[in-house]
Amino acid sequence: MAAPRLECLPRLENARMPLRWLPLLIALIAPMNSDAQAPGADARKCEGEAYRAFDFWIGEWEVRDRDGKLVGTNSITLEQNGCVLIERWRASSGNTGMSMNYYDREALRWRQNWVSPGVILQMIGEASKGRMILEGPLQNVPEARVTLLRGVWSQLPDGRVRQLFTESSDGGKTWQEWFDGYYTRVKN
Repeated sequence: MAAPRLECLPRLENARMPLRWLPLLIALIAPMNSDAQAPGADARKCEGEAYRAFDFWIGEWEVRDRDGKLVGTNSITLEQNGCVLIERWRASSGNTGMSMNYYDREALRWRQNWVSPGVILQMIGEASKGRMILEGPLQNVPEARVTLLRGVWSQLPDGRVRQLFTESSDGGKTWQEWFDGYYTRVKN
């Protein structure tokens, strides 16, 4: 059986499914082999500049804080014929999480759907001048708390990527640093 194409999946903002099902949706999509095509399947890929705007994040990474302390590793792969970036995070503490990142051609915006134990994050945004800027509600499930999170991924001149997250608990009036990570490619 051929894997479903990304454009066949429901748009999450219109979905009438409980958010607790989001991890299942990601788990179903993540392991699919992006290069596998059923005989006669449409081999059309997500092509064009807009679809490639987040490709600078693809790779195997060590992530360190601004003091150089290792905080985790991250694997970012391009899957589903170039239509989705799948992130697999492992913190130094052992915590894990994953995200699905894709360009929504109808909205002309990028989307990220992140799930980890106790946390759900759905962000939307755009690329601008070598940066990806996404923002959306961060649901801390155990605390039944929702805040806004803004993520900015920036390409640095030395080949690293900086991921800066800020959080707002007052609807975006004020922002506090939440995470500042520096990605260095792992040499194979």
